[in-house]
Amino acid sequence: MARKGVDAPRLQAELLLAHALQLPRMQLYLNFERSLTISEQDLLREMIRRRGEREPLQHIVGSTSFCGLEIQVSRTVLVPRPETELLAEHGWIFLNQRAASLAAGATDNGPGGANREPLALDFGTGSGCLAIALAVKCPAARLLAVDIEPEALETARRNAASHHVTNRIEFLLSDGLKNLPANKHLDLIVTNPPYIPSGEIAGLQPEVRDHDPRRALDGGADGLDFYRELAREAQRFLKPGGNIMMEFGDGQEDRLQQLFANEKWIVEQIVSDYTQRPRILIARPVAQPI
Repeated sequence: MARKGVDAPRLQAELLLAHALQLPRMQLYLNFERSLTISEQDLLREMIRRRGEREPLQHIVGSTSFCGLEIQVSRTVLVPRPETELLAEHGWIFLNQRAASLAAGATDNGPGGANREPLALDFGTGSGCLAIALAVKCPAARLLAVDIEPEALETARRNAASHHVTNRIEFLLSDGLKNLPANKHLDLIVTNPPYIPSGEIAGLQPEVRDHDPRRALDGGADGLDFYRELAREAQRFLKPGGNIMMEFGDGQEDRLQQLFANEKWIVEQIVSDYTQRPRILIARPVAQPI
């Protein structure tokens, strides 16, 4: 695999072997004298061949870990990245704080104020990883998860069922916010939208370029198409005190801050990822009280 340009080939081989043997990776070192059966050898060779052709490890094994949760993935959804876990963490902290305020009656809940459960929207849910993490980490919250791809929503539903949160997540087929009911009043919008400029997709790593769905990558000529929609349209769905939290690409923070300021948002925070790159924008509408 090293000759094919695969990063960390030894680790990748160990993960594939662990999957073939249905063992946790660390258990391999306790079973180092074990001989593989013919079927196990054949399975491992086939998986190594696929990985050498730059098929993502997550597609080969069929799942990935996100915030400690096992999430099914396939070619129909974007493979969750580690930096998106940071977006999820900020989201569930906000929702738990919101839930405490609502329970205490300290927040104006806007229309439908009798509802004491915070409601969050996962815009472009894909595998459902964000919505599911928020539901698991904030048991008081309800979620609305939208996506334009029916196959992605089916994957998200299966993932929600495996983590027993289906009863708190509503899945909706929608092109962006177009099919969102007007009576949905949200405490939080979270999103990891497509943000790669169209002209840069050909230069991405093969694992991403050739295997992630292009629709989940392509953010238009400058990568900002979906942020423009959110900046224009999202305010009318947010309750007083509600926030929007968005992941974005390298070098996009200044243009995004200006874009949202022009649409009368206050950018409260730019959060850096684990590599100290600006990665998450948190904002609220100007008209909302602090």
